[in-house]
Amino acid sequence: MPYIVDFEKVSTVGLESSPVAEALAGLRANEARYYKNKYDHVFTVSPASEAPEALDLVTRVLADERGLVIASRPLEATSFEVDGIRMAYVFYESGLAINVMYTIADAGKRAVGFKLSEGMEVPEELAAAGFKFARQKSKLAGVIRGSFFVIKGEY
Repeated sequence: MPYIVDFEKVSTVGLESSPVAEALAGLRANEARYYKNKYDHVFTVSPASEAPEALDLVTRVLADERGLVIASRPLEATSFEVDGIRMAYVFYESGLAINVMYTIADAGKRAVGFKLSEGMEVPEELAAAGFKFARQKSKLAGVIRGSFFVIKGEY
């Protein structure tokens, strides 16, 4: 069942099995606040099993572009379109959040973003691929570490 992410009262609903559930909930709320403020979009997530198109897209782009397979179990996913940009998000049990941003117009921005919840280690599959993470502070999520890569293929 879809869940509207509340960024004023942060909840761990759907993320309870994560060892960093509070931080992951803050990270999810941080994303919800961004989309509400920038695009007036209500950020809604579903259990990963109920959002196979979002999970499949993220999984396929990671595999095709970088040969990456995420070891952690996906908990929630969502996909939506705002301002000519298709977005897909997956939130993983480890505390990792991955988004695929794909501008529909030719020559637009297309990238995969990784965000690590406070308190989690860099996943081995990302560390082995050489990703470096920059830090950013968030009132909702504490310290978020992020990285990205540009998508070269067509999806």
